[in-house]
Amino acid sequence: MPVRVRSLLPVRADFAAMARNPRRDLLAGLTVAIVALPLALGFGVSSGLGAEAGLATAVVAGALAALFGGSNLQVSGPTGAMTVVLVPIVAKYGPDGVLTVGLIAGVMVIALALARAGRYMAYIPASVVEGFTLGIALVIGLQQVPAALGVPKPEGERVLEVTWRAVEEFVQAPNWTALGLALGVAALMLAGARWRPTIPFSIVAVIAATVVAQVFHLDAAAPIGDLPAGLPAPSLGFVDLSALGSLIAPAVAVAALAALESLLSAQVADGMTVGQQHDPDRELFGQGLANLAAPLFGGVPATGAIARTAVNVRTGASSRLAALTHAAVLAVIVFAAAPLVSKIPLAALAGVLLATAVRMVEVGSLRAMAKATRSDAVVLVLTAVATLVLDLVYAVIIGFVVAGALALRAVAKQARLAEVDFHADLPGEHSEEERALLAEHIVAYRIDGPLFFAAAHRFLLELTEVADVRVVILRMSRVTTIDATGALVLKDAVEKLNRRGIVVMTSGIRPGQRKALASVGALDLLRLEGREYATTPEAIAGARAHLRGAGILPAPSPRHRPVASEEAAR
Repeated sequence: MPVRVRSLLPVRADFAAMARNPRRDLLAGLTVAIVALPLALGFGVSSGLGAEAGLATAVVAGALAALFGGSNLQVSGPTGAMTVVLVPIVAKYGPDGVLTVGLIAGVMVIALALARAGRYMAYIPASVVEGFTLGIALVIGLQQVPAALGVPKPEGERVLEVTWRAVEEFVQAPNWTALGLALGVAALMLAGARWRPTIPFSIVAVIAATVVAQVFHLDAAAPIGDLPAGLPAPSLGFVDLSALGSLIAPAVAVAALAALESLLSAQVADGMTVGQQHDPDRELFGQGLANLAAPLFGGVPATGAIARTAVNVRTGASSRLAALTHAAVLAVIVFAAAPLVSKIPLAALAGVLLATAVRMVEVGSLRAMAKATRSDAVVLVLTAVATLVLDLVYAVIIGFVVAGALALRAVAKQARLAEVDFHADLPGEHSEEERALLAEHIVAYRIDGPLFFAAAHRFLLELTEVADVRVVILRMSRVTTIDATGALVLKDAVEKLNRRGIVVMTSGIRPGQRKALASVGALDLLRLEGREYATTPEAIAGARAHLRGAGILPAPSPRHRPVASEEAAR
């Protein structure tokens, strides 16, 4: 156990990376803090614990997760997905119950890290993730309706019921001021993101709305209210030992979501960069410590934040110093600007979160997933509906179980079809020819069986770890079935190899595979510069021609005869 704990702690390389380009990291951290401020305030208010809880989470959890997490680029804090889970917990157990749930969840996430459970999170299908994200976006948007309409939040745990009651109250006594501010902030953020993506229009819109409310004395636009000038002293006074048993179930939901969203966010950060690879178990350990500490300061449970992490990457961050700077800047705001922050209208924060919910929905990704296979479309819709109607954790479980059942059905169907050719003679493996190709810096990678979500992650790791290779040939003729997750992972692997200067060619893509590959853009990538071939010998000839053109291989010689056997052709 001590050895395992040591493997989860920061290492010298983490601190050495902070000294390589501090100026760029400091600038990235400042930018992320500007983007994170209205989100932290909004998610704190939306959770039911108040804006100060959101700020405390962004500062405390953001710093600890940056220091102890497994990603150099991850930015953590309060998120919309976590808010969705917390709202019913606040309604049932009160603020003290939420803080206790966060504390228990932190212990659970640390236990997951010690159990090396991080690697298993990678097996969640892409269709489940997309449906989950769509459902969260819908719930976040609906949660903002009462504040955007300027009405008190109605009682209730179901977001659809609360939204309907809020609309009824607005119809009886309209508050056009609040609605105008909310829609104005959302419109400015969405239009500004298209016009100048590098400008943090969320803070610009919030400042504009606050100035308008103050100058024109818009009493109908209720402000956040008084905020403490600083973080409270750490305390365990909220813990009620008699209530611990009833809080275990919601804590499991919070821990599962914290682990899932944080690892997904870290994976997104890896995909946006070259050479960055997060440690999933260390990431869980850092998030567990963050959730263990945040409640002591009145903060809500935290996760890795995909939107803020993406901003961090795009603004040039290269080490943990950026995320630490983001937390430090927010801490300065807490101590120095609390009176100004307290004047921000709640409707303006609702507008920020409405725009955030809209931007969470990637129409292109949803369309691609729906077109990939019928099973992916069913899983996506089912997960989104379950997220909206039931519970986030239940939604992921339902989506995963249905995806697994449909995958097994597809495998069984392919197995039945394959029985027709079962008695055909199967040639050898041609290991000598494959070794000869490796000497020429070419590797022919044959994929056998279904490329589903369960096998896709292993495939990505194996393929992207090839060394001393200039051309990779993907032999696809033996792929029996491929789903959207498999297609996305294959596309990701090709992009990673291309960024390393490795050319990827393909052979034997079947007609049944093309729909899934085309839906996510993988087919266009594989066809790049005519690198798709009908057979493996043709692909090998193309690889050799490419390497000769690059001056890596000499002119053809008799020993470079093409592999003409029936097996190699496949």
